[in-house]
Amino acid sequence: MVKTIKEHLEDTFEDLGEEKLRKFKIKLRDRKPENDKQVVRQATIDKIKDALDLADVMVNTFTSKDAVPVTVELLTAIKEHKLAEELRENTRDVDPVGRPGPSAQSDAPVGRPGPSAPSHGLEVMQPQSDDWQRELQVTPCSQSFKNKILQENGQEIYEVKDKFARTRLALLINNRDFNDKAMTRRGAERDEENMEWLLKELGYQVVKYTNVSAEDMKKAVKKFAEREEHANSDSTFVVIMSHGKRNAILGVHYTKDNPSDTFPVDDIYNHLNSENCPALRNKPKVILIQACRGGEHGRVWASDGEPDEPEEIEGDDFVHKEKNFISLMSCTPETKSYRHVENGTFYVQYIVDVFTKDAHKDHIEELFRKVIRRFDSSDMPGSYRQMACKDRASLAKLFYLFPGL
Repeated sequence: MVKTIKEHLEDTFEDLGEEKLRKFKIKLRDRKPENDKQVVRQATIDKIKDALDLADVMVNTFTSKDAVPVTVELLTAIKEHKLAEELRENTRDVDPVGRPGPSAQSDAPVGRPGPSAPSHGLEVMQPQSDDWQRELQVTPCSQSFKNKILQENGQEIYEVKDKFARTRLALLINNRDFNDKAMTRRGAERDEENMEWLLKELGYQVVKYTNVSAEDMKKAVKKFAEREEHANSDSTFVVIMSHGKRNAILGVHYTKDNPSDTFPVDDIYNHLNSENCPALRNKPKVILIQACRGGEHGRVWASDGEPDEPEEIEGDDFVHKEKNFISLMSCTPETKSYRHVENGTFYVQYIVDVFTKDAHKDHIEELFRKVIRRFDSSDMPGSYRQMACKDRASLAKLFYLFPGL
């Protein structure tokens, strides 16, 4: 009896094994669809328990006609070339309902990527670049772990409000498109997508701005600090991604002829300090900044800085007047922060990866240490070097996120 397309797909997924099946589902979720009907949402992914479920989703989403080419595309993306070729060959002469079809209708191999297919040939970095995909969800914290850690060390841990009684807010600003087209931050859209996903997974409502000037950044941070919801929160995140100088972030109107469109990093702390944001007094405030000083480097990797020669800079003489802050900068002073022009930055990839896997058991400073360790152990291509660093750390206690609780 001739197998149907769905049965061939089920056989293929059975051969994948649990780990590869997980990677396939991640690729399926992150695939850019041709239309809204081909979107596979996280809720659908969560319901897939085995090969049969996945075969059902593929056929129902893409139809029997297109399910094979899409499956071949995704198998290739996770480097299962042999299974992709076998599926292509096994379904070459099968029509959507499983009847043998005339071979004349199968001149071209099913699923051969066309000009619009995503490229997987940028072999310049370890898995935290081209091949990296975020997990399906942040590992949830168990109630037993939370109870244990609070019982053992509760006086040294910031209060985390019950998720049903709190309103956590996070601010996310991402500048991708600048007046100077040479400063376009290609790949920054992936950073925005991944960071927004992480913040929501950690229980924060995300207030987002894209492509804003320095003045608009100032207004956004000030307005965010004034939000009444902070009174019912236990913490906050502020994430800003753009080009930058030593102590400032560049607005989208920054050019050589308009060098004044810069937002001082100090202003973030000033707006969120105990005086200007009393609703967040004695609550942890986490600042993540992806910005640096430097120019373009090659066609695949770029740095988030000015395109021109660097300006003279002053010494790093921050004064710690604020409390309960901790910051993780994407690089150390006077160095560059690198970004893949399709997949985003090391910085965001490492943060998302570490927080997803370890936030259920580690406090924020340990999470930051693990992110920094990733940079220390990475084999970066060519002469590229980068090291994230903590800055302006004034946390008086340990901050656990307890994701899911």
